[in-house]
Amino acid sequence: MNKVLVIEDDVMMSDMLTLYLSEEGYAVKQAGNGEAGLRQLESFDPDLVLLDLMLPDWDGTELCRIIRQHSCVPVMVVSMKTEVSERVQALRAGADDYLCKPFSMHELSARIEALIRRSKLVGTSASNTLSEMPFTDQKTAAEEAPIRLDTERRLLLVRGVLVETTFSEFELMKLFLAQPGKVFSREDLINAIRGFDSFVTDRAIDVHIVNLRRKVEPNPKEPRYIRTVWGVGYKYVQEA
Repeated sequence: MNKVLVIEDDVMMSDMLTLYLSEEGYAVKQAGNGEAGLRQLESFDPDLVLLDLMLPDWDGTELCRIIRQHSCVPVMVVSMKTEVSERVQALRAGADDYLCKPFSMHELSARIEALIRRSKLVGTSASNTLSEMPFTDQKTAAEEAPIRLDTERRLLLVRGVLVETTFSEFELMKLFLAQPGKVFSREDLINAIRGFDSFVTDRAIDVHIVNLRRKVEPNPKEPRYIRTVWGVGYKYVQEA
């Protein structure tokens, strides 16, 4: 049974989420503030965290950052805050998804299921894939294709090393690798990930690109693969 930790100070909202997710087959624990949430994170070991940004003792974005420093658990932010700046800050802090209140419980359930599925695939299939590959093959593959995707298992390998990505980051990387050299406008990239990130904007695209560069570039400040095309967007460049 998958486990969900709800960090939410609104008792009515927390109870509603707990009831719905319990009926969907999840084991659910509640935390009414950030400190309780951190304790539950350690003792309950959830498969996903639902995090409200407005907590009585913590700034939710900062709490998300702390969680990300200590755990790879998927974090979905659920908040009344609808400003683009708030969503960008949550993405920067390590959130995997963002839903604005009010939201559809059906959509919430689908997103939770997708995030947990992806997290488990990365945690199991990836290690098996790498352990079964001889070291020499890993080295050769990394030299020939520094950045590779396993689309079936949604895995990203950078120079032979598994790299954790969000849904949106993976979809962007898949688009880049499918058409190297093509210049994508921000609108192109928005359309590519709209199904995973309902509130994606030009600014959010830039944040995803910054995060991707940190994960795939030898030196993110001087990107070799994901290049900016000023006034247009971005392109992926394969090295000779």
